[in-house]
Amino acid sequence: MEVLGVDACGRPGWTGIRLRDGAFAGSLVGLRLDVLIKRAAGAEAIAVDMPLGLIEKGWRAADLGARALLGARRNSVFLVAPRPAWREPDYLSAGDRCHELTGHRLSRQAWALAPKLLEARACWLADERIHEVHPEVSFFALAGGVPLDHAKKTWRGQNARRRLLAAAGIVLPDELGEADRVPVDDVLDAAAAAWSAYRIGLGVAGRIPEMPELDVEGRVVEIRY
Repeated sequence: MEVLGVDACGRPGWTGIRLRDGAFAGSLVGLRLDVLIKRAAGAEAIAVDMPLGLIEKGWRAADLGARALLGARRNSVFLVAPRPAWREPDYLSAGDRCHELTGHRLSRQAWALAPKLLEARACWLADERIHEVHPEVSFFALAGGVPLDHAKKTWRGQNARRRLLAAAGIVLPDELGEADRVPVDDVLDAAAAAWSAYRIGLGVAGRIPEMPELDVEGRVVEIRY
């Protein structure tokens, strides 16, 4: 079984880690997510580190559940604004709309993700193989249900994440191929997404929240791991 885990990165745009039967099978890098996905046409499950399902009002139960699960690492999960906020033309109007629907304004960090969020959402709506994941939730599961002590950009944090992946059978080689020029934390996040994609393909992946919450398009709003 082939699967793909994808993470958004500043340059060149998206990076993917491919697994075959749970082991590293190569990396992909591309400016556009839809093109990158087409290059992995044989993937049975695709996991993307990006909010995909959006609700109309309030905060997503998936984000609230993930934050509760991660404890000390809860800040790695940002609260995703309702769908109407992402349809606004600029940050100020999006913030106003978010405040109207949640009682809080949208952060600039979250708004900076708008282009990639909308790009990934369009792919998700068009392809049922695509699922939303969050790498810190995946690493939490890889660590046996324990939040990691160190952030992913630190030396200790990156080494801990690479060890967890290797213990699960995902040994990242020194020469990755296309992803050689991608920042280490993005590669690790894509690999964690791929681990979750493999679990989805096997039918053993967990989900947050347990009770379904629906997107306006009728698809389930959830984080898989």
